[in-house]
Amino acid sequence: MGERVYLFKGFERFWHWTQAALILFLMLSGFEIHGSYTLFGFEKAVACHNFAAWSLVGLWIFALFWHLTTGEWRHYIPTTEKVLLVAKYYSSGIFRNEPHPFKPSALNKHNPLQRLTYLAVLLLVSPLLWITGWLYLFHGDWNAWGLADLPLAPVAIGHTIGAFLMLAFFVSHLYLVTTGPTMTSQIKAMITGWEEI
Repeated sequence: MGERVYLFKGFERFWHWTQAALILFLMLSGFEIHGSYTLFGFEKAVACHNFAAWSLVGLWIFALFWHLTTGEWRHYIPTTEKVLLVAKYYSSGIFRNEPHPFKPSALNKHNPLQRLTYLAVLLLVSPLLWITGWLYLFHGDWNAWGLADLPLAPVAIGHTIGAFLMLAFFVSHLYLVTTGPTMTSQIKAMITGWEEI
């Protein structure tokens, strides 16, 4: 049995799972709005999608405050140190039972590849979704904002591209969470806070 380290505090776990549930629901309702299937009905899907989006904004405000006041934001500072080793591990080493080149600790929770991925989601995918989503939501105000000549199609396409990028992140996140010592050990860590190293 390896060493157990308390990595994820209570709010961090709450934030993670609530964010995951909201993003899943946003994808579910969003793809219905897009016309991919019928589950709630268009009007209800739009109302639920908007409610979930505003809930996520509120959650992010609390999470930002928590990260800034607790110093937990430091775990997301990008680094390239060992990034190639970690990439090599996930691309081939994992299939040869090689040890993971990164060991998480209370002072260093995320490996370099995670940090770069979270940065890309934060700086590229999220702004694409939020900006196009708000433009979509407030389409009726475009004239007052001087955006009357902006066509809706590029906004809709941009939002859909953002949704597919978030879906790709979500699927890869689900896969990578099963690559710990056991298939469920990392999920258990995000439920209990304790990770087996």
